[in-house]
Amino acid sequence: MKKQYDIEVDCANCANKMEVAANDTEGIKEAKVNFMTLKMNVEFEDGIEEKDTKKIMKTVLKNCRKFEPDCEIEF
Repeated sequence: MKKQYDIEVDCANCANKMEVAANDTEGIKEAKVNFMTLKMNVEFEDGIEEKDTKKIMKTVLKNCRKFEPDCEIEF
């Protein structure tokens, strides 16, 4: 399953750190962050149900805030 999320981040370097943090999160198959469009495209692992995506994205946000405390992900 693939989803796109709006993000708020201040710089390209921080966006890159967010991408790394998202990709290191359990349940994420692949995450790509586009600083220019302020979007995060996420592909979840096979078998992840729609109802579980919000919980996973909360973990992604928590992991991203370790690098960029001011970042936001709208989900």
